Amino acid sequence: MASARKQAAQRQHMAQLAARLMAEQGIRDFRVAKQKAAQHLGIDVRNSVLPKNSEIESALAEHQRLFAGDQQPAQLRAMREAALQAMTLFAAFKPRLVGDVLSGLADANSDIQLHVFAEQSEAFDFFLQEQGIPYEIVERRYRVGRDEHRFYPAFRFVAGDHGFEATLFGATEIREAPRSLVDGRPMTRATPAQVERVIADEDVRERLAAL
Repeated sequence: MASARKQAAQRQHMAQLAARLMAEQGIRDFRVAKQKAAQHLGIDVRNSVLPKNSEIESALAEHQRLFAGDQQPAQLRAMREAALQAMTLFAAFKPRLVGDVLSGLADANSDIQLHVFAEQSEAFDFFLQEQGIPYEIVERRYRVGRDEHRFYPAFRFVAGDHGFEATLFGATEIREAPRSLVDGRPMTRATPAQVERVIADEDVRERLAAL
């Protein structure tokens, strides 16, 4: 029993440290955060029960509440508004907002992550060029279905004060989202109208909290 309690405490400590590293160093890869936390704590990851990604995400939310509560909400609001502007520009590609900006965990180190869709893979590339938007292309690996993994081009660019990453999917892939790294379920994707509602709902919560 004592050993089980010790393992649980170690796991919680590692989740908290990994979350702090993600917040302070801008790490967005759960695996990297776990490895750095384990190294800092002198833990052999091969012989230890590591925290789940969902546990680290919860610890990250708590860290932000405690240490960035005075500035993170304003940063998040600005990023969601910037996301809406980009989604309006990319309307022909049926953009969806995903990731930390949607979930509410974004901070100054976060990119605004979008999923865009096109029949032809070159279409989004040409569109960015026509708009005069400099970009770089990286490759992102997603799990689709239960066991299959696929690679997709992701277009990274800066607009205003914010970094963006728009991952390009085939037109029919709008029907089923890839799996989340946090809980393995299909990723939550939000349309522009849904993002507008998220912003409006947050405004209502802030007004009620100020009463």
